[in-house]
Amino acid sequence: MKETVLITGASGAIARALSKKLENSYSVRFLTRKKEAENEFEWDLENNIADEKAFENVDHIIHLAGANISEKRWSEDRKTELIESRVKSANLILEYLKQQNIRLKSFISASGINYYGTITSEKIFTENDPSGHDFLSNVVIVWENAADRFKTENMAERVVKIRTAVVLSRNDGALSKMMVPIQLGLGSPIGSGRQYMPWIHINDICGIYEFALKNTAIEGAFNASAPQHATNKTFTKTIAEVLKKPLFMPNVPGFMLKLIFGELSSVLLEGSRASSEKVQKAGYEFKFPDLKKALEDLLNKQKHEK
Repeated sequence: MKETVLITGASGAIARALSKKLENSYSVRFLTRKKEAENEFEWDLENNIADEKAFENVDHIIHLAGANISEKRWSEDRKTELIESRVKSANLILEYLKQQNIRLKSFISASGINYYGTITSEKIFTENDPSGHDFLSNVVIVWENAADRFKTENMAERVVKIRTAVVLSRNDGALSKMMVPIQLGLGSPIGSGRQYMPWIHINDICGIYEFALKNTAIEGAFNASAPQHATNKTFTKTIAEVLKKPLFMPNVPGFMLKLIFGELSSVLLEGSRASSEKVQKAGYEFKFPDLKKALEDLLNKQKHEK
């Protein structure tokens, strides 16, 4: 009999791709705002309720739910939403497990590479480094604390926290946004262009979740960032090269981004490297460790599908 995996954040690109990887080996369910399929169950964070049937005989939970960090300017209300969508949702799951006296084999939570702070430095951060002190690092801290409760309150045998870099996927997220000006011949690095952009191919982030799910020795925090590091300038130039587009525009000034995006601009203008050595030593082998090959895989597939 297949073990049951419950995934939150059902509408996201990672959840969709991950479920396809898992469905042959596991019985996959989703917690979602609006039920559209037999294996989906509704929850309502505003009213703190969820369909109890979602948790029946569940073995593992992969918690991917969370409002998009870079979708809107960070008003105070938006900041609250960014935190609550992660923490309140985890706490709601925990309470339902307690009510039904269900102890998970594993609780695997998304987390953010911004744990170390939204800064540009020459340091390569490892999981042993302390957290940063800005808004995004604080979001990740409380996010991970909410995940750790499943272990400290004995509701899961183990907890894994996947500190995720920028996920490159074909039609979603950062890559699709960066491609548009480059395709129009208007692409350019932003700010100094020297800030690092930790990244990971969607196949690898799903692969790491699958690896963490299947390997019971895996526990704690892991950086999910490709081994090859790239600055914003390198990233932009590589996209242009793969798309065979010229790149001659001057860098987008940082002050313009600050005017447009406010505090959110720090996500675009700052960034440091993160080591993936821990997850590799644990046994995970990256399918796309090289940026150019990752982009060729995603962008060439996109061309063929049009």
